[in-house]
Amino acid sequence: MYRRTILVLIFTAFSWLSAGAEVPPHVVILGDSNTWIGGDDCDQPQGWNKWFKDALRPTTCKSYARSGATWTNTPQTHRNTLENIEVLGNDNVIYNQICRLQEAIDSGIQHTPQLILILAGTNDAWFTKARPKALSESVCKACSTDCCKITDRPVHEVLTLAESVCYGCELLKAAYPEARIILLTPLQSVAAGTENITKASDIIEDCGRRMGLSVIRLDKNGGIDATKEKVKHHFTIDGTHTSEQGARLVGTFIAQQIANLLQPSTK
Repeated sequence: MYRRTILVLIFTAFSWLSAGAEVPPHVVILGDSNTWIGGDDCDQPQGWNKWFKDALRPTTCKSYARSGATWTNTPQTHRNTLENIEVLGNDNVIYNQICRLQEAIDSGIQHTPQLILILAGTNDAWFTKARPKALSESVCKACSTDCCKITDRPVHEVLTLAESVCYGCELLKAAYPEARIILLTPLQSVAAGTENITKASDIIEDCGRRMGLSVIRLDKNGGIDATKEKVKHHFTIDGTHTSEQGARLVGTFIAQQIANLLQPSTK
């Protein structure tokens, strides 16, 4: 099954080229531990991004993910591109991954991305005591004005998941207007619970819709079933983090979804 999926993806990529389309050769991935475990170079088999990279074969594929990262900022969050604590923290947020990406591009060590994937939200749903405002606002309330205006605010005032997603994506859109941004909702998680994962995923999907971004609902279609993982680990090592088999399942699914999204229109 896996080999057949890879062949389909390779054929899809060839079809893009044959149709004169530009396959996104430079990919950047932001996220939390399930991306981080795939390594900065997306080459470690326990991370989905390794299997995604193997399937779509971009020219470059770099991860800026950090274990413990949240979308949601706190009143103590500030720009910090050096910290790497691998656990929840005020500065361990997607905003700072964006800042690290910008520094890498400005210094010439990172190609300007043409495809940006962001897979986060598990920790926002999981650690609600540390992120008490994360799920407290709807997207409509958080972004009652134009989304692009939210970046006029300092990051330490952007405290809900809805605000933080809009904030980060608007920063990326302004910095890299030619890049395609695709949001991925968190996988199901035994530790975070189905209710909060669904809430976080709904918020992320609503933010994407408001900003005109594609969203892939991994909590619904990613292949990880928290009910089954709670009884016995099939595709995770602990109910939340993927095993190699789970990472391959998720990574090839994401690759197929993105291949479909990027395939040239036949209209």
